[in-house]
Amino acid sequence: MEDFDVVVVGYGPTGGVLGHLLGLCGIRTLVLEREAAPYPLPRAIVFDDEIMRVFQWIGIADDLEPLTAAHPGMRFVDRNGELLLDWPRSLEVGPQGWRSNYRFYQPDLERLLRDKMAARPTVEVRTRADVFFLEDEEDCVHLRYEDTANGRIRRVRAKYVVGCDGARSLVRRFIESPMEDLGFHERWLVVDVVLKREMPELGDYSVQFCDPDRPMTYVRGPKRRRRWEMKVPPDVDGAVLTAPAEVWKRLSRWITPEDGEIERAAVYIFHSLVASEWRKGRLLIAGDAAHQTPPFMGQGMCTGLRDAANLGWKLARAVRTGDEALLESYQSERHPNAVEYIKTAVHLGSIINMAGSHDEVRAALANRSGSGKMESIRPSLGPGLGVGPHAGRLFGQPLLADGRRMDMTIGHEFVLVVDAALADAVPLPEGLAVVATHNAPDVQTHLDRFSTRAALLRPDRFILGTANTPPELAITLGRLPSSTRWVTREPRNIQ
Repeated sequence: MEDFDVVVVGYGPTGGVLGHLLGLCGIRTLVLEREAAPYPLPRAIVFDDEIMRVFQWIGIADDLEPLTAAHPGMRFVDRNGELLLDWPRSLEVGPQGWRSNYRFYQPDLERLLRDKMAARPTVEVRTRADVFFLEDEEDCVHLRYEDTANGRIRRVRAKYVVGCDGARSLVRRFIESPMEDLGFHERWLVVDVVLKREMPELGDYSVQFCDPDRPMTYVRGPKRRRRWEMKVPPDVDGAVLTAPAEVWKRLSRWITPEDGEIERAAVYIFHSLVASEWRKGRLLIAGDAAHQTPPFMGQGMCTGLRDAANLGWKLARAVRTGDEALLESYQSERHPNAVEYIKTAVHLGSIINMAGSHDEVRAALANRSGSGKMESIRPSLGPGLGVGPHAGRLFGQPLLADGRRMDMTIGHEFVLVVDAALADAVPLPEGLAVVATHNAPDVQTHLDRFSTRAALLRPDRFILGTANTPPELAITLGRLPSSTRWVTREPRNIQ
């Protein structure tokens, strides 16, 4: 019987990122993956600045960025290609320290995740490991899996098991969690093409074709990769739809076989589902095991990685201290946030299916976003650890005096971002990382976004609380756990 602190079931992006975050905290982690190698074809194609910041934490952002393509935004057009609404995204570096959106090739990401994992001394990865049994006891979980390379049954004991094992999650079945249905189930053909030549006429924007007879989406990927997604009838054989002749017929408006090669053509049923229970005792779920979303916001993978970022530091504390209180906030914070992203994606899908004028489409978007522009959709976390009006909001990443981003210096720990004068007025806990206006030139800009003089940030950089006066700051600091640096493994050097 082998012993680990945490077993992660599934080695896709969510399981990989969670493994990295636990490894950063020095947690003895075993990652089990049924397949022998990562899926070699594109799946997720877009991520945002919040997710790039997570990649920064685990040390792959600088290698990943050159492999991505800029994402200038999304346009909604009618069946004739006439513009109904423009939804631009800034290409400048934003408050998170990165551009707002990136297009990417998922095999590139998975390669970087796996290559970097080799440097995590406390994380072990085993592929061809087919988990089939879990038993949650009072103080541990017993797990069995088959090593399909040789047919041997292996037994493992862990303090916690996290299922990042996809939509048909075994771990979710052991939790016995039903799925909440948010009402969207449609069949779509997804086609990935690698162009043989540059075709600037296809454009850099993602395009949503609002055509009730044939709704579709176009997305530019990095380099010469392009994707089309098309709604298809529920009663047509998938083998017919994915036949090359049929695919090229559907793409003929834009390209021909002389222009590119089909890399993948597959029919999917897009769902909008959320698990009712994300934790039962020492079993937890994250990613597609916990929720499924239509692709119209490009937030499927991102939502799973937000789960990992939320759960990683909480699991680390539970392992280190035996205190499981933080784990109680995992579902309460992540479930409402995931639901909001899914509902917005469903709403966008309904717009793509509608035939309407410019004003009607704009009104439909405003009905969901609160504005016709939809410039920023970033829901807060649900109720959990923080208090006050800004609790559960994602804070930015200030630049330090030497030009480094804050998270490059301050590890996965609590940090106080504060006006220097306010910090001087209150005794600060020993060991708490502090980034103040005197050692970071743009701290004031980040604080002004929340109209506050101090923001106490959790290890995942969401706000625990804010303050404008010494008494308020003292109360906010009182919400810190007994040790603020239990997750950091490297010395800090804040100039």
